[in-house]
Amino acid sequence: MFEATRKWPDLRGWVVPAALLALWWLATAQEWVDTRLVASPTAVLEAAWQAAVSGELWQGLAASLGRNLSGFALGGLAGLAFGGLLGLSRLAERLVGPTFHAFKQIALFAWIPLLSAWFGFGEPAKVAFIALAVFYPVALNSFEGIRSTRRELLEVARVLGLTPTQRLLRLVLPSAAPAIFTGLHLGLIYAWLATLGAEYFFSAAPGIGNTMIDGREHFDMDQVIYGLLVVGAVGLVLNRLAARIEARALAWRDGGR
Repeated sequence: MFEATRKWPDLRGWVVPAALLALWWLATAQEWVDTRLVASPTAVLEAAWQAAVSGELWQGLAASLGRNLSGFALGGLAGLAFGGLLGLSRLAERLVGPTFHAFKQIALFAWIPLLSAWFGFGEPAKVAFIALAVFYPVALNSFEGIRSTRRELLEVARVLGLTPTQRLLRLVLPSAAPAIFTGLHLGLIYAWLATLGAEYFFSAAPGIGNTMIDGREHFDMDQVIYGLLVVGAVGLVLNRLAARIEARALAWRDGGR
């Protein structure tokens, strides 16, 4: 009984998806909706199977994930470096902090004309677009995490004679780690959203976004919906993966449990 009770919460997350799937199947089977606009689950499954067998699905998925991870790495590293600089240097914060806080208010898609002028419409522009989406949450959380280090702890570190490097490695970074990982987690989510945006707004190339664009242009709603489901599934996997890595990296906060 106890084991069954423990496993029950893991099943509750499937209630809404199962209900939506049943409603979707019923609505298309009973022709409550126009199946030219809302393809049936069977048609979507068949389209996904054909794409998987032909290799189109894996090619598009590999291309999208390649852009996603490249942009995430570039934007994440830049965000960590910039946020660390602002957090550790009061002078840097006074000089460039106001400009940074002003730029972060600019909508991501407003950068597309400038990025296309600088990098064209190919892969470099897409990666730059994704990196920009990652940069701001990582930089902001890194900055706030470093600045949230308690002043009392810094005073104790000075009294103990710790060098600046020792204070950084033993006090500041461990204290800021939760905020930094939160920024990286958000950055990974934003990177996947930006990947789809980049595939929509820049030149056509293999990718899950391009799969949905092709489906829209040919009015193949089964292809559009299967692409949408793949996007959601990949986003869920990336989010779960980031959460697990964050939990393991910060396990020391709970005594290593």
